[in-house]
Amino acid sequence: MPVSVIKSEDDYKKLMSAEKTSAVLFSAEWAEQCKQVSDVMEDLSKLLHDKLEFVVITAEDYPDIAMKHQIEAVPTVIFFAKGTAVDRVDGVDIASLTAKCKELGAAATSEQPLEERLKALVNKAPLMIFMKGDRDAPRCGFSKQLIAIVNELGLPYQTFDILTDEEVRQGLKTYSDWPTYPQVYVKGELIGGLDIIKELKANNELEQTLKGE
Repeated sequence: MPVSVIKSEDDYKKLMSAEKTSAVLFSAEWAEQCKQVSDVMEDLSKLLHDKLEFVVITAEDYPDIAMKHQIEAVPTVIFFAKGTAVDRVDGVDIASLTAKCKELGAAATSEQPLEERLKALVNKAPLMIFMKGDRDAPRCGFSKQLIAIVNELGLPYQTFDILTDEEVRQGLKTYSDWPTYPQVYVKGELIGGLDIIKELKANNELEQTLKGE
């Protein structure tokens, strides 16, 4: 999910009333350092978009907002939780920005009940695969076989690396009553693992099943 841009006072008000914690970059187009921070936020958003919202606001276009949050120079990143500033990074400090984003992302995750989080993850894309590694680098033979089969169909899908999150890895086994990985979900419903996928393929039912038809 890309970094969003504040384009009006209403956008700012919505941001301040949002439940989701946000990282807001106060920027200026003429400042090269702002582009550097923005690029890092773009990368972080790909990793943490389900936990944090990443936003850019042009400080000079909204002087009252900039003054309210004591923006004395750009770039400045302020972290907001339910409208309250909880932390900030002044200037170009990529290490600090990355650490604070991951810390707040972890806090946001721990606040969300596991079942709600699992439900959101299995519904993240119409076709979701939970596996060891990811689509570009499977980290077990079963996952590698499954990805090869799905890739043959050319259908869009997303993957989740269970090795990066022990809570999801263990929780999903109970949530879906399915003890092994990989696991394939279509529109939030468990289809099964590699054996089921092979069986569907042998019966010429795989593409129809993965499309949710």
